[in-house]
Amino acid sequence: MLHSKIEGQGKPLLILHGFLGMSDNWKTLGMQYANLGFQVHMLDLRNHGRSFHSNEFNYQVMTNDVLEYCVEHNLENVYIIGHSMGGKVAMLFSTTYPEKVDKLIVADIGPKYYSPHHQDILAGLNAVDFSKKPDRTQVDAILKTHIPDFGTRQFLMKSLYWQEPGQLAFRFNLPVFNAQIEQIGTELPSNAIFEKPTLFIRGGNSNYIKDEDFETIVSHFPNAVFETIPNVGHWLHAENPTLFFEKTSVFLK
Repeated sequence: MLHSKIEGQGKPLLILHGFLGMSDNWKTLGMQYANLGFQVHMLDLRNHGRSFHSNEFNYQVMTNDVLEYCVEHNLENVYIIGHSMGGKVAMLFSTTYPEKVDKLIVADIGPKYYSPHHQDILAGLNAVDFSKKPDRTQVDAILKTHIPDFGTRQFLMKSLYWQEPGQLAFRFNLPVFNAQIEQIGTELPSNAIFEKPTLFIRGGNSNYIKDEDFETIVSHFPNAVFETIPNVGHWLHAENPTLFFEKTSVFLK
């Protein structure tokens, strides 16, 4: 069963994080949605955060995990927010079980195929040798040689934890990601359609959703509307959480 953090009471709202992320990334926004009157479920997807590790890693099994979670928690007629990889899971879940989803928000990802593009990040993560018992400062210095962007490193460092005194580790399942990185870019099946209200929200500086992608998106999500948050990249909810919350809460309400 997937690990989650649950806040608030009311209409169930599921939040699915992106690749290498975890539910903690959404803690502040999750509380804001809870204050709007939602029961917010911030999930750790398999191989991430505090959820279980598995050699099986693809969108079908992640979708099944979300279904099992909904059944276990008696969740019907949910709203879903998914960012990046979590957005792909949210799209597949909504098109597979449309009777369970009333509204869908997809943050900065489309249904199309994306070629592998996390090579620098994986190189940095694989360069960390935990057998040498590095501290947080040393881990950051190692990552910096491959990942110059401070914000990206901060995001990755959130998954660092003390496995035991003096021994750091990453919460996510790096060996499986190394072996199956091509799964992250998989496209949505061509016959996958979700006809209920859907919001695609993108970062103005991100190239994950281009104007020319709108036609394909609408073929899968005929009730889609589009929003852009200016001057932010792929981590739009972290770079401008105020505007992200404003645009998404209008849609949800």
